[in-house]
Amino acid sequence: MGILAFGINHTTASVDLRGRVAFAPETVIESLQTALAQLQGDEVALLSTCNRTEIYLHGEISDTEILNWLAEHKGLDVALLEQCYYCHRDQQAVRHIMCVASGLDSLILGEPQIFGQIKSAYAVGREAGTVSSNLNHVFQSAFAAAKRVRSETAIGQNPVSVAYASVSLAEQIFSSLKDAHALLIGAGETIELVARHLRDKNIGSITVANRTLGRAQKLATDFSADAILLSEIPDYLPRADIVISSTASQLPILGKGAVESALKKRKHRPMFMVDIAVPRDIEPEVEELDDVYLYTVDDLQEVIQDNMRARESAADVAHEIIDEEAHLWTRQKRSLAVVDTIRAFRDSVEKIRDEEVDKALSALQRGQDSASVIATLARNLTNKLMHKPTTRLKQAGEEGSDETIHATHELFGLDTKR
Repeated sequence: MGILAFGINHTTASVDLRGRVAFAPETVIESLQTALAQLQGDEVALLSTCNRTEIYLHGEISDTEILNWLAEHKGLDVALLEQCYYCHRDQQAVRHIMCVASGLDSLILGEPQIFGQIKSAYAVGREAGTVSSNLNHVFQSAFAAAKRVRSETAIGQNPVSVAYASVSLAEQIFSSLKDAHALLIGAGETIELVARHLRDKNIGSITVANRTLGRAQKLATDFSADAILLSEIPDYLPRADIVISSTASQLPILGKGAVESALKKRKHRPMFMVDIAVPRDIEPEVEELDDVYLYTVDDLQEVIQDNMRARESAADVAHEIIDEEAHLWTRQKRSLAVVDTIRAFRDSVEKIRDEEVDKALSALQRGQDSASVIATLARNLTNKLMHKPTTRLKQAGEEGSDETIHATHELFGLDTKR
């Protein structure tokens, strides 16, 4: 029986197909238990995110069996999955899971969220009763590898999203964000991500400005922020230490005059501005003002590209770590595999020992000479322990099995030169 990692991801399947294959959180436990019963494996775990769905198994299962199960379970034509699935086995499967946990297989190289998602997949598998010793060993090895990658490389230290890059630049301008006020213009997905990153950095306060107040209020509620209309920006701008804008407006929302007026009221305390919008939300002339640090989406792309190159460089080191950890898992697995053999060998030897000791004790109780009893015990133990190995070695000699003879020399450290 071996380890298997089967799945589809953002590099092999369309977003539509990934959505159709994805497992809703509330269905995962039942799906795991169904898979365990129908696939004849003895352990199974499931990772399902927006960018990938992967099934991790321990057992002897063919690609076709998993394809058919997944297609039937999701009501899909198996031909759709045949074109875009991948399947890794044993050490390559473990190496793949380690890469996933480390963010090396993510759409955004090095992103940290996947580590939490794969830990959740492990926890749900344990809760469902479908993850036991074999997959537990795989997951623990993957967690150890991911932690090494995080601590020994710079894979996650450089922002590679526009939202995160914006907040990271703000941190460089303001040593601490806890006393800063941020004005976010727009209420779309990018601004929501910006708000999330600002909250994670313990921003002092946030105001969300949007064309429609309802959308601004909804976003503001999620982040304990204030909500205003775009028309109210001039009144709130003097408070803003950080301004990040991302709307679909075809005309600039912030002009040089409004910013200049706000700076006067701020007594020229610096303002950090990021214009993520295309076309631009903030007039280019704003950059001419003293005490304003204005970045555009193009500036951020340069930062992101530089950071991506840094991550790619770190990824080379990370892959070396993964290789080391995958080989370590293989060695540990092999050492565990021999445990049953060692146990059986010990049991057989102890059985012989117990039988001969019982005979020796009986002989002593009958009054036989103790020296004679001990000599008989030693001789019988030697003969019985030697019988099967000697028989097998003679057979190996007759068959020309040099490998068995050489293994015996290695196992017992024999010197044939005497």
